[in-house]
Amino acid sequence: MENRKLKIRDLTLRDGQQSLFATRLSQGEIDKLLPFYENAGFYIMEVWGGAVPDSVMRYLGESPWDRLRIISKEMKGKSLLSALSRGRNLFGYVPYPNSVLEGFYKEAIANGLNVMRIFDALNDIDNVKESIKLINELGGIADGAVCYTVDPKTEEAPKPGFFARLFGKKVEEPERIFTDEYFVGKAVEMERLGAKIITLKDMAGLVNPSRAASIISKLKAAVKVPVDFHTHCTPGYGLASSVMAIINGVDILDTNIWWFGGGSAAPAIELVYLFTKKLGIEIDVNMEAVGEIRDHLLAARESLKQFDLGKLPKKFDPLKDKLPADIEAELDRAVAAAKGGDEATLLDACHKIEEYFGFPKPNEIVKNAEVPGGMYSNMVAQLKALGASDLLEDAMKLIPMVRRDAGLVPLVTPTSQIVGSQAVSVALDRKKGNPDYSNPSNQFISLVKGEYGHTPVPVDPAFREKITGSPVEKPYDVSSYKKPDNPILPEYGNVPLASNKEEELLLELLPTVANTFLRKLRAAEYETKQAENPAPKAEEAVVEEKVDEAPITGPTLKAPMGGRVISVSVKPGDKVSKGQVLLVYEAMKMENDVTAEKDSVVKRVFVKPDEVISGDAVLVEFE
Repeated sequence: MENRKLKIRDLTLRDGQQSLFATRLSQGEIDKLLPFYENAGFYIMEVWGGAVPDSVMRYLGESPWDRLRIISKEMKGKSLLSALSRGRNLFGYVPYPNSVLEGFYKEAIANGLNVMRIFDALNDIDNVKESIKLINELGGIADGAVCYTVDPKTEEAPKPGFFARLFGKKVEEPERIFTDEYFVGKAVEMERLGAKIITLKDMAGLVNPSRAASIISKLKAAVKVPVDFHTHCTPGYGLASSVMAIINGVDILDTNIWWFGGGSAAPAIELVYLFTKKLGIEIDVNMEAVGEIRDHLLAARESLKQFDLGKLPKKFDPLKDKLPADIEAELDRAVAAAKGGDEATLLDACHKIEEYFGFPKPNEIVKNAEVPGGMYSNMVAQLKALGASDLLEDAMKLIPMVRRDAGLVPLVTPTSQIVGSQAVSVALDRKKGNPDYSNPSNQFISLVKGEYGHTPVPVDPAFREKITGSPVEKPYDVSSYKKPDNPILPEYGNVPLASNKEEELLLELLPTVANTFLRKLRAAEYETKQAENPAPKAEEAVVEEKVDEAPITGPTLKAPMGGRVISVSVKPGDKVSKGQVLLVYEAMKMENDVTAEKDSVVKRVFVKPDEVISGDAVLVEFE
């Protein structure tokens, strides 16, 4: 193992802040860190993609393109810059045609992106092959990510009686799908298609040390390109599994810097450095420069106090601070256990090291449920918003059923949100005495229909018919894709909503969020222009909006659950047919169609786009 160098992909500015602080790190805070990043020598810095494009527009009022451009300019090419995208879905929920993929990748590379980590939530190679091809053709580096997941736990069946045990048939264990060979096979296909890096992407932190050893060693034997390991510490495996990956030859390891590491994020580079010293492996990073970033990163974390659910670890400088003898002994014990394949001792030693430094303890709920931490926290927030927090345990127990019904999909964005939200919905169905899947979201319908791609195991045709109305699998027809409108805004001086190619791409990728962001941008520009060139002020007539307070006398349609209205497609006087979509609302991050229950005439519509509605709110009255 001597003379080996371990390359590092720093996740601090993207996955680290996304995992720990809801992707709220502002450009101003990033600007303070970049001068120190320039000389850190990270092989790759992940700075974009994932939730960044959505969050910086939605919560910070910033342009995602500006973020990429600024970081690229400041880094001067000294580290490769990477982003995360969902293959054919990019950052959204819709599979895009090749023209959109090409336009997006071309713009991203022109703005300084080097490495695009491409994954598909279903591990469907058909959904990543075009992205790999385009990235390579446009001069980028295609990083093919294989999403790690586990076979769901089998539900506990009642114990059979004596005679059943004596004469009954033996219960067959379900076939294991997610074997080492499954993941290696996906990696080999990606390399054949042109991936220049292969990543084992463990979004839920479920790769335990023994599995890290077996998969990484098999990947190293099967592919010629560098192998990267990405994991999280949520269930308590992250640090130990990273040590095991290093011992088994991983080329690149994903880490965060101290104040943004551990917990639901990837391991801290400082702890990895302690292990590489023990293993005689050189970590290919300037650790003095990392120390300078660490010193300034504490203030960045303090600026995110309102989103910070964890406690601060102790201050630590691995180049200067002497470890107590018992922690040195735990490091030695961990290395010996890792080399000897003793997983229990390795985990115990790593947990004691993390506990000494004050990193969060393993999340036993997430570990036992075998779901990503973000998926769990989303479900908690959704149920709290619905006033049904008491259903959390029921919803968690429903995840394996929903996952199997949907084709045993891996739990990674967006399928983790789709499955988690549907499990919550089924729990609510059962509480109300309704049949399971009474309210499938649009995304769940699309997933079961086949629009997201091929699931690891086929969906039962009878279940598909129940959810979609047809037993036949139907892939998404990219030829039916319609580019979002770019309207002229008379209220802001007759300018288009999106003023250039970059903004048009934002509208295509994240239409709802980009629409709001761009309208605010145009409004600010208009106000500035008006302030510079004030026009004579005309008296404006004040028109009060009349509220129709007449009592409801006709049949009504109510909201199945609370949420936010996205669009309304009918108005008073419209004749509607049974099954026709009347409006679309968002609940639990999923879109839901509200359809007419029979042929009717609309009398009144009580909601408008962007309005927040409560459960059982009256949406439409019919004549």
